[in-house]
Amino acid sequence: MNKPNLTAEIQFTLLSFSGILELQLLFFMFFLVIYISTLLGNSLILLTVLSSPQLHSPMYYFLCELSLLDMLYSSATVPKMLLDFLTGSKAISYKGCVAQLYAFHFFGGTECFLLTIMAYDRYVAICDPLHYARIMNKMACIKLVAGTCLVGTLHSTLQTVLTFHLPYCGPYQLDHYFCDVPPLLKVACAETALNETIVMVNIGLVALSSFVLILGSYICIVATVLKMRSEEGKKKAFSTCASHLAVVILLYGPCILIYMQPTTSHPLLKGVSVFYTSVTPALNPIIYALRNEEIKKAMRKLIFNKIFSRKVAMQEL
Repeated sequence: MNKPNLTAEIQFTLLSFSGILELQLLFFMFFLVIYISTLLGNSLILLTVLSSPQLHSPMYYFLCELSLLDMLYSSATVPKMLLDFLTGSKAISYKGCVAQLYAFHFFGGTECFLLTIMAYDRYVAICDPLHYARIMNKMACIKLVAGTCLVGTLHSTLQTVLTFHLPYCGPYQLDHYFCDVPPLLKVACAETALNETIVMVNIGLVALSSFVLILGSYICIVATVLKMRSEEGKKKAFSTCASHLAVVILLYGPCILIYMQPTTSHPLLKGVSVFYTSVTPALNPIIYALRNEEIKKAMRKLIFNKIFSRKVAMQEL
């Protein structure tokens, strides 16, 4: 191993998928379709909510932020991966690596806390409906969203500063398809035990604490729903929660699996990373569109109005 280079002129090489050269074009097409689906699906959610007055409520405003975060979260890693597949270049500069790691953890951390807030929103709506409008007022929602961004900033800053405070040794090859903490720790020229511990503690505080709060909210929600006499009310309550719970499982499960063992390298873990960084953001709009009747109705109305207005415009010409 070469001597550590402390300058910012280091270039890292992203090795993941590089050993399957004959499949590069296939990978490019696959991830391009997924990325386009992510952008289109989440944009449709945003457009549907913003153009539908009946959806102007805290739950759907939070859903808009989730859609925006999904697009940004995916954009932190997928465009670079697509460029690598297309050009064959696997290099990323030191500064580019810093920016990618910071953006990835900021958007991911913010989304984790947003999902917690969305669970709290459902808890208040179902368990304390009479005080919902007072508790989840506009100012409260703004503060909650700002809080998610603040905690996401603190989380990503801690991860970035601790990771790039270490010296790195050549040949600077990362066994991954984007810059993240676990592969960077493996090429560090210093003792990383403290970093590994902080990674587990930090991710534990972000993911596990949020997951516990979400789980607690759903226990209270289920207990309240089971006491309802109306079967229609039960169905509607479970329907609004099912989409959110599915998204929570898709995001939290892989994250906990990856970051609870930061120095482990296994092909299965890379596959898990691909799933939660690329596939999950594309699935979220589908989950909400399929499970939420209000979203489906608003989408159908939006699409019908667009088609009808276009036909009218063509007839006038």
